[in-house]
Amino acid sequence: MNDQALEALVRRVLSRVAPELDVEGLEPDVDLREQADLDSMDFLNLVSGLHDATGIEIPERDYPAVATIAGCAAYLAARQSG
Repeated sequence: MNDQALEALVRRVLSRVAPELDVEGLEPDVDLREQADLDSMDFLNLVSGLHDATGIEIPERDYPAVATIAGCAAYLAARQSG
């Protein structure tokens, strides 16, 4: 998947975690916990949802790298196989 497809995937997963959010209106480079008012459980659900959707493990030490939509997409892009 390219970056655009990965960002769309992140937004889809995020919309399942927080259905009240306008995920299309979120800025790709702004911390999700701040702009979407995600609590720690929502963030863990996002990480878990990304793992379910991609099969890519995101260890806790890498959470700062996936704090934004663009960061999630870049992280997943760097770790996808094939």
